Amino acid sequence: MKIKVGVIGATGYAGVELIRILLSHPNAEIAAVSSVSFQDQQMNEVYPVFNGIFEKKLVDEDTAIEACDVLFACVPHGLSEVLAEKCSGKGKKLIDLGADFRLKSEEAYREWYGLSYKFPQLHEGAVYGLPELFRDQIAGCEIIANPGCYPTSIALGLYGAVKNELIDLSTLVIDSKSGTTGAGRSLTQTTHYPDCNESFAPYKTACHRHTPEIEQTLSILSGRDVKVTFVPHLLPINRGIISTMYARLTKDISLESIHAMYVNLYQDEQFVRVLKLGDTANLKNVRCSNFCDISLHLDSRTGRLIVVSAIDNMVKGAAGQAVQNMNILFGMPEETGLRLVPPSF
Repeated sequence: MKIKVGVIGATGYAGVELIRILLSHPNAEIAAVSSVSFQDQQMNEVYPVFNGIFEKKLVDEDTAIEACDVLFACVPHGLSEVLAEKCSGKGKKLIDLGADFRLKSEEAYREWYGLSYKFPQLHEGAVYGLPELFRDQIAGCEIIANPGCYPTSIALGLYGAVKNELIDLSTLVIDSKSGTTGAGRSLTQTTHYPDCNESFAPYKTACHRHTPEIEQTLSILSGRDVKVTFVPHLLPINRGIISTMYARLTKDISLESIHAMYVNLYQDEQFVRVLKLGDTANLKNVRCSNFCDISLHLDSRTGRLIVVSAIDNMVKGAAGQAVQNMNILFGMPEETGLRLVPPSF
């Protein structure tokens, strides 16, 4: 019997990407899709790419919840808590692709998102769903906080260095670059074609909302309070995130030894590829896939380790990771429905 899944916020970029992946999932049936903006229209009317493939009518969220075993919430922050409360009352699972359950501290959520928790008790059982780091906590839970795209690329890239205490985290600088789909489907001046085409610039410098999520994960991994300098940039491309991270080494160690540590750490992970020394992670090689490519570099002049991490922000940074979490939640192999080979051109 197939798992009945629903997508709320189905007409946003993450929702559409979920549908694209789930249509090829052998154990999932898309039982309902919901959208406030396009309710009562068919998905193929909003996205003609689905003509003859997926023409399901968009319904209200309550109808979607009733029809499904698990819900993917692809909605702005502040809206998923209400959905989680409804799901909890009906024994449904929720995988939230928004920010409502990512931060453990309500104070941090209030500071960075300007909202308080509506249902504090729900947060106690929510799990941060980055499988490669917190897999054991995911199975059996009711609410999964799907990580942000930047935090995913950064946590996976730095995990080996933090786990093996290779770097001084007080010297860590994170430089990340994202395609425009990371800003969502609604048009803004920044993502308006004449402004972003042939352009490249940082944005929300040292004040991006993913900062506390990045710091929270690194603090958990290192066992101490971590603060980072994080600067995101907008690339004039549709999709992809590449994060370059710089930190001073805490010990005299060769790049070959660091590489061996990373290879050993990720040897059983299907979606993390540690590149051979001399290669550099490239967005092109992860596009439309659930892979995270990591390359390692050493600046011997300054004693700094440089880690480059590349993901597709809409797949491993959103929809693909959400499906990976669903697979764990329901006891399926993690790669189910996610054998997505990046296009070569």
